[in-house]
Amino acid sequence: MSATRDAAIVGIHEHPSRDVEGALSPLQIKAECAAKALADAGLSWKDVDAIYDAGEGGTMSGLTISEYLGLRPGVIDTTMVGGSSYEYHAAHAKRAIAAGKAKVALLTYGSTAHSNAFAIGVGGRGGAGTPSDNMEGFSGSTLVANYAMVARRHMHQYGTTSEQLAEISIATRAHAMRNPEAVQAMKDLEFLDIRETTIEDVVGSRMIADPLHLLECCMISDGGGAVVIASAEVARDCAKAPVWVLGGGEATKYPENGGDLTVSAAAQSGPAAFGEAGVTPSQIDIAMIYDSFSITVLAILEDLGFCKKGEGGSWVEGGRLRFDRPTDGPALNTDGGGLSSNHPGMRGIFLLIEAARQLRGESCSQVDGAQLAIAHGNGGMLGSRHCAGTVILGRD
Repeated sequence: MSATRDAAIVGIHEHPSRDVEGALSPLQIKAECAAKALADAGLSWKDVDAIYDAGEGGTMSGLTISEYLGLRPGVIDTTMVGGSSYEYHAAHAKRAIAAGKAKVALLTYGSTAHSNAFAIGVGGRGGAGTPSDNMEGFSGSTLVANYAMVARRHMHQYGTTSEQLAEISIATRAHAMRNPEAVQAMKDLEFLDIRETTIEDVVGSRMIADPLHLLECCMISDGGGAVVIASAEVARDCAKAPVWVLGGGEATKYPENGGDLTVSAAAQSGPAAFGEAGVTPSQIDIAMIYDSFSITVLAILEDLGFCKKGEGGSWVEGGRLRFDRPTDGPALNTDGGGLSSNHPGMRGIFLLIEAARQLRGESCSQVDGAQLAIAHGNGGMLGSRHCAGTVILGRD
């Protein structure tokens, strides 16, 4: 690894409840998580001099969250690119800290998507106000149908099967069953028959948007979290061992003539992150990949370089994504992921949190000796317009 160690994750907290039943607002969730993440780091509110926010807490989010938390940050970043926002924030915090603009950055997220019955999967493909809304809005394609289109195209181009896609769902569920908070989440959200699943369970579950089945689609939950990123100078005196931000990459993808639906923006952001970190996909122990749907993970694993394009189906077979198969490749979403732990709307912060847990040795599905992790957020919709944020993390 040739990356400089300018900034490290030193504090994390994930809100334990996935169903707050209207008792908390997004801002309250953010504040609670921030306080506990700072305590985890051994820092206080007065140490924070940079705020990163994706706007889910209200309008003028940088000002709103600063006032709500009683902070006067010298750096405010309100980049909002959906589920990849927090990977962008981590990379931006590293740059600001390296430039001497800040010493302690606070990233927070809070959502009551479940309590508010926010129907995430039925939104339109284009979204109001997009450049091509006049050509797409009338067709009525929903969000989940957009991902189904990508899955069907991948099957057509490469022979990928539903059974292969199901490997992603059963790996994440196996990890979720080892995570007490994920198990409680499934109970609170009224999942049926809560247990580890099989390929037969997944392909036999109700079809949602052909070829995607129920157990290939993420849950809709409440939730939130916070991450504290500090300079090397501050990190040396924090309560927990630092998890270094080694590299980052950002990219966009949108519909265009001749474009390949199965290729995501990760094909651009991944090489940039690996290059900055000075590592390769084969060295990664933990892969925290945005799992809105099974096909999201399969396409991104290919685009990040864990296997060749089109070979993802065969590559994930045989349980190789489980935490207890470390020699086979990276362990996938060891907290249970969006499929079986939480998905409050923008899941990117939880990718950073669980990656940090793994590199600290604190995960419920701990990979022995984990040294390197990747957190990859996908914001928007895979088969149409989206942003990708890739972050490489490492331990001392």
